[in-house]
Amino acid sequence: MAEASNGQKQNMPLLKILSQTVKTGIIRSNLIPMFAGLTLSLYTYHIGILEKLPEILFAFLGSIFVIGAAGAFNNLYDRDIDAIMKRTQGRPTVTGEIRPATVLWLGIVMAAAGIILLSLATPLAGLLGFLGLFFYVVPYTMWSKRRTVFNTEIGSISGAMPPLIGWASMYPDITHPAILGLFIIAVIWQMPHFYSIAIRRHEEYQAAGIPMLPVVKGVRRTYIQTNIYLIIMFGISFLLSSLSVGLMLVSLIMSLGWLILSIFGYNRMDPEKWAKSMFIYSLIHMTIVFSTVIIYSLMGIIFKL
Repeated sequence: MAEASNGQKQNMPLLKILSQTVKTGIIRSNLIPMFAGLTLSLYTYHIGILEKLPEILFAFLGSIFVIGAAGAFNNLYDRDIDAIMKRTQGRPTVTGEIRPATVLWLGIVMAAAGIILLSLATPLAGLLGFLGLFFYVVPYTMWSKRRTVFNTEIGSISGAMPPLIGWASMYPDITHPAILGLFIIAVIWQMPHFYSIAIRRHEEYQAAGIPMLPVVKGVRRTYIQTNIYLIIMFGISFLLSSLSVGLMLVSLIMSLGWLILSIFGYNRMDPEKWAKSMFIYSLIHMTIVFSTVIIYSLMGIIFKL
């Protein structure tokens, strides 16, 4: 197994080893859109929180396990390229702090537990959890990540599953325009977000042989493609009008602000600064849009709006 650059194990505490192996930071960030879909479903179908307490618990625990399993499988499969990239060289799967067989079994157990728990909420939630895990591990991690410039687009499907899982855990029908809008926003959001990371880590991705768009096509092509996705995100925001004009306006304003930053920032900053500003805005965008959905939905549930 490849080791970190200092050739020494880091002797991390067990909890930190497990945390890095299952990527708890990604788990936490994905629980926000999951909860947004969950609360939006409760509000849309006038369901009280107390009526769905067991399902809410199953949704949270199931999502944690499924997302954690995806992180474990990804760390296991990518440990060769993680050893090359500076930001991932300290992962336990690279340093040897955790054995590959242990990671494999950890992923299997967490995947099984997560899918079962989500299925206890609704069978559709369990199916979506399985599909999200499958798309992340097989089409993205094992195939497209190292082979095609469209790896980000392929990976975005699994990354956008949490809102669908949250919604489906409360009500087993994902055809409502509002949740479809939230899902597509979550899909589109990932391209500008990960493109900005790829620009900032250009040399690392190039050294690892990962064909990210900026590495293969350059910053100018990435800029153009980013703007196309942001325009699409702006248009998709209108789907939220089926529930609330306010939610639609928040999404429209945040998407328009992102597009303006992209256009004017690109012409006034060097690529590194532009990418950093786009990355920061992507986090602000996600936080505001999904937090607004959660607050709006909870207020509607509590005050019967």
